[in-house]
Amino acid sequence: MTSDQDVWPTLDELVREEAELELAGLSEIDAYELGMRAVAAASERELPVAIGVWRAGRQLFHCGLPGSTRDNDAWLRRKGRVVMRFERSSLYMARLCRDKDVTLTQKYGLPAARYAAAGGAVPLRVRGTGVVGWMGVSGLPQLDDHRFVVNVLRETPR
Repeated sequence: MTSDQDVWPTLDELVREEAELELAGLSEIDAYELGMRAVAAASERELPVAIGVWRAGRQLFHCGLPGSTRDNDAWLRRKGRVVMRFERSSLYMARLCRDKDVTLTQKYGLPAARYAAAGGAVPLRVRGTGVVGWMGVSGLPQLDDHRFVVNVLRETPR
């Protein structure tokens, strides 16, 4: 039996969601504030996650909370590479692969050791510019990782 927590959004829903999350900008201070919002939200719930914010290939924020591991850091980077390659959330790419019953390696020739089509990394789009980076979380089930990032971004002033 599946719960509402296990229901995957459609590709169209994920595209609409990404459009809603567009930012006015992404400076180093903006990245820090995004990261700290995520740390506060995760700490409040005692979530064992790694959190990262990247812009143009540069990590601007990272925090590994209690219970997170190096493996979470590796998953975070792998999911982020997917975002920057396709300019879509890592959950979007996971859903796309799931719907077509293929892996990223099968469909695009991308090595699984470097790319992960699993929810938790979301593109950071700047109004008038496009995708400039990504924000991600690793440590929860992939749908929860994705929802966590989306919720933090929804609470961010535009």
